Amino acid sequence: MSDDESDASSASSSSSSSDGSDEQDSTQQNQTQQQQQQQQRQQQKTDNDQQERPPKKKQKTTTNIPPPLEIAPTADAAQKQIDHQTNSLSITNTGNSNNSNSNKLIVLLDQAKLETIKNRRGAYELLNCDDHRDLCKKKLKRDPKEFRPDICHQELLALLDSPLNKAGMLQVYIRTSKNVLIELHPSVRIPRTYKRFAGLMVQLLHKMKIKASENGTTLMKVIKNPFSQHLPVGSRCYGMSCQGRLYSPSALIKELVPVDPNDAVAKGSGPVCFIIGAMATGHVTVEDHPYIEKMFSISEYPLSGAAAINRVLGAVEHQWGIV
Repeated sequence: MSDDESDASSASSSSSSSDGSDEQDSTQQNQTQQQQQQQQRQQQKTDNDQQERPPKKKQKTTTNIPPPLEIAPTADAAQKQIDHQTNSLSITNTGNSNNSNSNKLIVLLDQAKLETIKNRRGAYELLNCDDHRDLCKKKLKRDPKEFRPDICHQELLALLDSPLNKAGMLQVYIRTSKNVLIELHPSVRIPRTYKRFAGLMVQLLHKMKIKASENGTTLMKVIKNPFSQHLPVGSRCYGMSCQGRLYSPSALIKELVPVDPNDAVAKGSGPVCFIIGAMATGHVTVEDHPYIEKMFSISEYPLSGAAAINRVLGAVEHQWGIV
């Protein structure tokens, strides 16, 4: 064999060996790339699974909860207790027809200016100094300042919104300047606005009665005079006027009202009745109410009727423990 042939054979063997090594490198690279791709796919799959899983609920930790604070009894609870007491008393005092008012505070709003008048359109309205000033001067020949039905409205709101009334311990009457006597049910809700109150009073004075639309309960009605025949036996009546004897509200109530409202019933004495004026000018007089025992005042300053009522009822509520 010649030298040329040996060189050719060696060159061919070297070229074949180099080609084989290149093929091995390429296959290794392909395998590593496939492994990396599989790892990436597995990582993405685990990430997606973690995102789709709902969050774990937090375990409730049991802690010692302090007991609630003691609060004052509600009006419903107080009403149930009062009804239970009155029912037990009515069993022992079946002969007394006015037993329902025997342990209540009675208030009479006297000389309320509640009069109706027919307007030009033929409808009836409650006569007042703002809308009928010229009519009062020319036709009625009277001072328009006297016609203040809003005073009665304010006093009724003060009475019926009080905790004493919500506890079922208050009975309210109205006596108008025309000597019309009106009895109010403790559950009646007086309209807040004067315009609606005026329409209600016109309806009452014409139909003589206002009933609830739900259960037919008589909320307001006109009753027969005199007022004294509607008072329970043994009632004590007192008038409120700035000309009466001056007392502080707490001292007055301590002297006139018993500490327990049921004590008066057990001892055979009647409830206390206060007569408060609902007019713009004038005073409550013994001539109009001869059954008044004494006249009292609760301030050295002239007060509105609503302010005087709030002071008196506040002292009674404190005396009877009504919150």
